[in-house]
Amino acid sequence: MSIADKLADKLASDVIAHVERTGDEEIISIMAQTLGDSSQTLQEAFITSVRVQRAALRANRMLKKRAADIAAKSDPKSLG
Repeated sequence: MSIADKLADKLASDVIAHVERTGDEEIISIMAQTLGDSSQTLQEAFITSVRVQRAALRANRMLKKRAADIAAKSDPKSLG
């Protein structure tokens, strides 16, 4: 993993955490533009990392919801 990838992953994690806390989706575009002004390589790595990490978060949430739904269906108390 290159230094750009490492830096981009960390920055993407921080930005995603900020978005999760605040709902400030615009920060992703602002950060991408800021990075692009100095380093296209870092900008591309950041954008890719944001997409990958957010996809993983969505998939993880879906998996947890599905597991909870299945557990609720198999719970004898929920059958009434």
